[in-house]
Amino acid sequence: MASVATTSTPISKTDAQVTLQKKPISYANLLLGASLNLFEVSTLGQPFEVIKTQLAANRGQSMAQALKSIYSRGGVLGFYQGLIPWAWIEASTKGAVLLFTASEVEYRARVAGASPFLAGIAGGMGGGLAQAYTTMGFCTFMKTVEVTRHKSTVQESTFKIARDIFRREGMAGINKGVHAVAVRQCTNWASRFGITRFVQESIAKTKYGSADDLTKLTGLDKALASVMGGALSCWNQPIEVIRVEMQSQLKVAGRPEKMTIVKAAQWIHQQNGIKGFYRGAVPRIGLGMWQTLCMVALGDHFRALFKTN
Repeated sequence: MASVATTSTPISKTDAQVTLQKKPISYANLLLGASLNLFEVSTLGQPFEVIKTQLAANRGQSMAQALKSIYSRGGVLGFYQGLIPWAWIEASTKGAVLLFTASEVEYRARVAGASPFLAGIAGGMGGGLAQAYTTMGFCTFMKTVEVTRHKSTVQESTFKIARDIFRREGMAGINKGVHAVAVRQCTNWASRFGITRFVQESIAKTKYGSADDLTKLTGLDKALASVMGGALSCWNQPIEVIRVEMQSQLKVAGRPEKMTIVKAAQWIHQQNGIKGFYRGAVPRIGLGMWQTLCMVALGDHFRALFKTN
């Protein structure tokens, strides 16, 4: 019986897979992310951050009392306390890490078949975790030190405070609260990217009949989606209050010396009840909207402009 020769047809790669193979890693996103985050924190970002931290650390204060307290520390400049050098160091490094990591993870998730919503969540989680464990633990700690330390007749610089803490407690001391920061950043940016992409998909489907192509969206569409993503991502305010409590330098009778996430949560509930976990939520909503507008809407715009996607 004659054998029948068979030929195998090679499986062709999809356009997305070919594009992925050809796409170089966009190191330009490191510079873009750092620049955007420096812009964000140097404008509205730091005032929102200072107000949020003041309320989260001093949970008995009203908004008016918090604003008065901040103003007493240097007038308008009091609202930029901790900007130089800590917020600038944090912004330049975390912005670079965030945009680079989130862009790469989100792109590869899209190629793997994920929707913009799920890819945005994946990118936000990856970027948030990466920035938390690279630079944010130390920088958020030092910014919180600036806002919560006791004032004395002999004014100590935060550099000296950092050296003293490092001498006593090592790297663990100056990275106090880093796990809370990681939880916050992971959920923050997963929500911000995810919700923003979901709103973008909804707008695209409403206006153009398809949610697949987000490139048709206008700048106003993307800005609106980012503002909504930033505002709605503040559901995790309790972990932010816990993070501030862990890093706070306020001296209160009975407060545990060595704070863990669980101990901080118990202390906050003991002192202020459930409402204590939501102190500083209003300025944080403003901060979330501004950060997401800068890092997602402007990030998308400049990545498309410079072709760093």
